[in-house]
Amino acid sequence: MELISNMLFWLSNGMLIPDIIFLLFFFIKALLMIGGFYGTYIARTKINVKLNREIGKTGVEEFLDTLPEGNGKSKLLEYLRKIKAAPQDRALREKLLGDYEIAADKELGQSKLLVKIGPMLGLMGTLIPMGPALVGLATGDIGSMAYNMQVAFATTVVGIVIGAIGFITLQVKQRWVAADMNILEYVVESLNEKE
Repeated sequence: MELISNMLFWLSNGMLIPDIIFLLFFFIKALLMIGGFYGTYIARTKINVKLNREIGKTGVEEFLDTLPEGNGKSKLLEYLRKIKAAPQDRALREKLLGDYEIAADKELGQSKLLVKIGPMLGLMGTLIPMGPALVGLATGDIGSMAYNMQVAFATTVVGIVIGAIGFITLQVKQRWVAADMNILEYVVESLNEKE
């Protein structure tokens, strides 16, 4: 039994370095996501003001003719242009709605990953050094215990930050997707009624 316990102890301790590496990787990914999120927010603010101003004033065809220029980052503009290019094909318009949902789900998947993986890695990084910290406490090696506790708390904080970034971006992106789907469905339904 002692052999199995020792094997589990060394196995779990061996996972600490990969856990920290993954935590750092996802922390960098989360920081990059914040930058991209801010850029998307600025672009959406400009584009959506124009879209919301125009959508109620004119018919759908006129609305599609007055789409603002996009910088390639706006999925909404991209799909509105695709719908405009297929005005006589009802099935293609419905497919484009489905394609947008798939693309949006892929985008949301990045935030969902951070929400789940950050706290998991943080918890692993907390629990793994607790074993050596308890051994240090039992043997009177306070320095070793303090070091391991420092690692445990640091990994917890980083994991929670990763999860928080993922959660906040996920909440906002879900609202964006719902608003975009509202516009796309309105345009598609209006075009379908005119056939």
